[in-house]
Amino acid sequence: MTRFFKSRMMRSLVPYFILAVGIIIAFRLVSEIGFFSEIFGRFWGTIAPFLTGAIIAYIMNMPCCAIQRLLEKTKNKVIIKRSRGIAVLILIIITIVIISLILNWIIPAAYRSIRDFIDDFPTHIETLEGWIEDINKLDLPAFFDEFELDLDNLVILLTDTIQNFDLENIPATIVAGFGSTFSALFHMFLATVSSIYLLMETTKLRAFSMRFIAAITSPNTNEVILKYSRKLNFNFRQYIYTQTIDGLILGGIMTLFLMLVVRSPHFLILGLILGVLNYIPYFGSIVGTALAVVVIALTQGASTAAWAALIMFAIQQLDGNFIQPRLMGGSFSLSPLLVIMSVTVGGAYGGIFGMLVAIPIVALFKDIIDSYIDYRENKKKEEPLIYNDDFMNRDVW
Repeated sequence: MTRFFKSRMMRSLVPYFILAVGIIIAFRLVSEIGFFSEIFGRFWGTIAPFLTGAIIAYIMNMPCCAIQRLLEKTKNKVIIKRSRGIAVLILIIITIVIISLILNWIIPAAYRSIRDFIDDFPTHIETLEGWIEDINKLDLPAFFDEFELDLDNLVILLTDTIQNFDLENIPATIVAGFGSTFSALFHMFLATVSSIYLLMETTKLRAFSMRFIAAITSPNTNEVILKYSRKLNFNFRQYIYTQTIDGLILGGIMTLFLMLVVRSPHFLILGLILGVLNYIPYFGSIVGTALAVVVIALTQGASTAAWAALIMFAIQQLDGNFIQPRLMGGSFSLSPLLVIMSVTVGGAYGGIFGMLVAIPIVALFKDIIDSYIDYRENKKKEEPLIYNDDFMNRDVW
């Protein structure tokens, strides 16, 4: 019997048996998809606050490390010994101050700007009506006759959109994304507390992760994992740092331009939008500029919007060709086409978050592929050439 199970025929049937078991398991998983979806939903709801806290801790770790390095330069041994805890405390105080400024100055000013724009909506509709009438009166080729703009339907669509947009319900909408007021507050509380503990334990967590990876992998695999983990970490840190500094610069320049030159009453909210959208390469600045031009056109006229658009485009070119490359320092040597494809795919599968993380991840994959190509090319150079005497004796040249 033992010899039968060890026979060549039985060994050849093993892959088919494994395939059959896999099909049965897959069928059961598909048939019970609702059950597993519910389990996954509960699991995700449980760990979501801690994942949020991990993201917050990862971002806040950069300024925290900078503060810690400054504290370690002091000659006070007590401060040096407790530099991490003091750095976290200082960072918490700075964060509270910044949040207070945002809540007491920036958000109310942005709210008033949006409210004023909505209150003046009838005037904007009149301006839009004039534009559409002028466009329809143009002597365009016959090919464009079927594309004549329908003024009534467009006005009704815009009116319904604005009327359904209730500014007071924005906080409720944000809270509804978490489920309820209590769950939202609890989510943020857990995320904040977990981020503080993660900031305090960053060194220990890093050391434990390195020990764990070294314990379960071979030395060569461990070296590769650590190499590309450091590279990915560097990519994310460099990307966040670069886009934040560049967003502050671009947002500040655009805000001053809209305030002092264009004299737009909505300069603050438009500058904020341009600065925040700068985190998304290419598309972010284009969308932000287009939005600003539309608002300027509706509130200050098409001629003002035209020359403002030209200057804003020039500022973007200055930022994209001089300021941003110097901040990047050559960290992301990706072609524009690859960047656009990365952002598009990231947005399709991960939304805004996917757009934000697409560039660092694609940069890592590009480094891995480049390293593999270099390795294969070097291996081919090292392989000796084997000549076939029969082939060499032939008169083929």
